[in-house]
Amino acid sequence: MANNTNTAAATVWGFVALALIAIAVILGLMFGLPMYNVWQQEMSGRAELAKAEQNRQIKIEEAKANLEAEKLNAQAEIERAKGAAEAIRIENGSLTSTYIQYLWVRQQNNIPEKVIYIPTEANLPILEAKK
Repeated sequence: MANNTNTAAATVWGFVALALIAIAVILGLMFGLPMYNVWQQEMSGRAELAKAEQNRQIKIEEAKANLEAEKLNAQAEIERAKGAAEAIRIENGSLTSTYIQYLWVRQQNNIPEKVIYIPTEANLPILEAKK
């Protein structure tokens, strides 16, 4: 009988301990979950801010690269104009029709697969010619 009493008391204390543990877990979740949600939102905001800053830096670097490319293109255009001016100066300031034709023919080498109509003596174009 004493054995049954001890077993019954142990079972009751087990249920009481289990109930206290369940209550402690429920109270922990009641206070812990809202704090976790706040922390999670803060971390999410920090991640979005870091991503926005990174995207901003990328755009700035792309703009700097575009600016540098435009500066180099402008310098190349200036050098090309200087070369053309020097060529004209060498020609004694006169552009002959032969020189203009030469420049036109030289330019055509840079354009692949272009159809060119050349007038004949009667100013009629040759419509088809073999390449």
